[in-house]
Formats: sequence, C-alpha cells, structure tokens
Amino acid sequence: MDWTKIYKKYKGLWVALADDETTVLGFGKTLKEAISVAKKKNNNNPIVMRVPENITTYVGSL
Repeated sequence: MDWTKIYKKYKGLWVALADDETTVLGFGKTLKEAISVAKKKNNNNPIVMRVPENITTYVGSL
C-alpha cells in the first residue's frame, strides 16, 4: 500500500480512512476530531492512524 500522498498531506495528524485504506474520510489534530468528521460522512467505523511527522528506518538486531 502506497500512502506517500497521505503522508505528505497529513503528516503529524490523525487520519480516518475508508475500508479501501486510501480514501481519507476525515483528519484532525486529535483522534476524536478525525473520527467525528468520518461519522459525518456516514462511516461509523473508519480505519484510523496517526501519520508520523518523520519516516525513519529501524533495523533491529539480536
């Protein structure tokens, strides 16, 4: 899944997505705000995530 456009537009914000995982239904500074906007679009159970402000790579070791 390529969320590059979502990352660029919504970094640092909470985003509510449709079931296709690419359509943004709502966004905001808080989780509550993003869900509230999605509910106004008749989606009571969106997929939600907080878009990171920075994308970093993590490589673990044992």
